[in-house]
Amino acid sequence: MAKTGTTTQGLRAAIERSGYYPALVAEAVETAVGGEPVASYVVHQETTFDSNEVRRHVTVLVLTDNRFIVSHTDEQTADTDSPTPFATTSTESVKLDRISSVVLSRVVANPEKYVPGTLPREVVLTIGWGAVSRIDLEPAACGDPNCEADHGYTGSSTADDLSLRVSEAGDGPETVRETLAFAQALSEATAAATGR
Repeated sequence: MAKTGTTTQGLRAAIERSGYYPALVAEAVETAVGGEPVASYVVHQETTFDSNEVRRHVTVLVLTDNRFIVSHTDEQTADTDSPTPFATTSTESVKLDRISSVVLSRVVANPEKYVPGTLPREVVLTIGWGAVSRIDLEPAACGDPNCEADHGYTGSSTADDLSLRVSEAGDGPETVRETLAFAQALSEATAAATGR
């Protein structure tokens, strides 16, 4: 489930509708937002199946005039260290001028028949601000199949701070629409912030 909108009250209502520890999630998000007006938001609740366990996770993305706020809340099951289930919630606040990339990947069916404005069946919103980078390395090789020399390593470094995937089949068409709207609002806000 995802919801986007433009008011603090709407944000609170979307968190409550997600049904995922709303008091805990709302307090964390509202503390991070402070007194700033909310420009846009997305609330995305995801359920995953891990072996014999069902795990829930909620991500809340909030855009204000000056900041991008991301909140994650994860459900944990009881284990030997904690005999009762618990949840972990975290928030991060990023100045808009620190956001280095907003990537929106769209998956469309039958691209040869695509009509502008048609809803993608899936979108992945990836936002980078330099907090997390991933390095993928592999042994380098040359074109000679008989070469046994050590050519070192080759690879790539990718900023991958946040990636949010929503699909029409799993989350519904409205969720895809809302994520597209949030991505556009964030792109416009970061462009304005870096142009200041």
